[in-house]
Amino acid sequence: MRHMPAIPQSTRDSITWRLLQHAGTHWPQLSTVQVRCRGSFAYITGVLPGGEQIPLFRLRYGGSAHSFGFAIYSAAHGSYDDAVLRTGLPTGTPQEALDTACTVHLAGLGHEPADGPPANLRSHPLSVAPAGRGSHRSIGAALAAAPDGPPPWYMSAPTPRAWCSAGP
Repeated sequence: MRHMPAIPQSTRDSITWRLLQHAGTHWPQLSTVQVRCRGSFAYITGVLPGGEQIPLFRLRYGGSAHSFGFAIYSAAHGSYDDAVLRTGLPTGTPQEALDTACTVHLAGLGHEPADGPPANLRSHPLSVAPAGRGSHRSIGAALAAAPDGPPPWYMSAPTPRAWCSAGP
């Protein structure tokens, strides 16, 4: 395992200044951010207007003052988990890290980001868990199996078997 250098004081100052500027401009839900450095890591905490402190993320210094590794704070685990930024990359600027962490942590508290990409996008269809354990069924199957039948607005597509019903 290679030794990671400690963050130089000039880079610590730069991280702090950049995060304070960016939070003040883009995250009015925060009163301030606090930066605490230890070895090659910088730990960033957000302070809400009421004084509540929320651990947000950790930056990992790799020798560049412009690109850092990113780990988001997980309250469920009480630790920092390596993650990708909203840009889709595992490394980036402190400002990109702040945007990613605040989108996750502040949106969960009812504080929506000032601007940004749409959230709650799904790459798979919705499903409903049946009464028993295990399998899921589609929303369409759940609607079709409703006691009163599917609602009038629901039009199910024909099954593949119906498409190929021309027999000999």
